[in-house]
Amino acid sequence: MENTAQTTAVPDWVLKFMDAIDTLEFDEGFAPLTEDTEMFFGTAHLRGAEAIKAFFVKIDAPLNITHEVLEFWTADDGVRLLRGEATMAKKSSPDQVVRAPFTHIFYLDQQEPVRIRTLRITAGPLQTDAVM
Repeated sequence: MENTAQTTAVPDWVLKFMDAIDTLEFDEGFAPLTEDTEMFFGTAHLRGAEAIKAFFVKIDAPLNITHEVLEFWTADDGVRLLRGEATMAKKSSPDQVVRAPFTHIFYLDQQEPVRIRTLRITAGPLQTDAVM
């Protein structure tokens, strides 16, 4: 059994998800999350859409941040892979801009409408002094 991943156009739900993280306006962008969705971000492990929203508010509210999707792949068994770059600066120091690569691995429960079972995020390396 061969497991393959295919590069595909970035789906609208992914762009809305990234925009929700940037704007902290979660309505449509976070629709794929449920109370059972699990997210792993570094050492953080969260469960449920509300906990995931609170996490992003905590880490992103002090920042001006933009997430750009550079590549997106569709793999077998509802796995979606995303590679991107975040451009960020503290709101208190907007001229100190930092860029950090990131990867998201989405494990989907269902594809129509999209429901995310698990999200794994890696970010960095980045100069944490500039944004923390």
